[in-house]
Amino acid sequence: QVQLVESGGGLVQAGGPLRLSCAASGRTFSTYAMGWFCQAPGKEREFVAAISRSGDSTYYADSVKDRFTISRDNGKNTVYLQMNSLKPEDTAVYYCAADATVYTIRFGPRISSWGQGTQVTVSS
Repeated sequence: QVQLVESGGGLVQAGGPLRLSCAASGRTFSTYAMGWFCQAPGKEREFVAAISRSGDSTYYADSVKDRFTISRDNGKNTVYLQMNSLKPEDTAVYYCAADATVYTIRFGPRISSWGQGTQVTVSS
């Protein structure tokens, strides 16, 4: 397993940007596909974005396509989520996730590593 620590959450006005970071421990970061999930109050945790081990392939939920961008820096053991044009409905706790393949990140059944989450609040 890999240890994950998210940062970068906060309060932002609707339409504004925010960038989340997720730092991973260990020297095997490049062997993990990475993803971001979000969980709003009273809702299930849901998939937001995923990126392959090399960073060549990315996948997004329809609700964030064209607004959010996932990227990674394997030299820094970090994955990012650039969020633009934020909406109040994007308000949630955002979690970083790691697993062997993008398929598992996107479809489960179980992800091996999770971060503790970072709160994103978008005001209208």
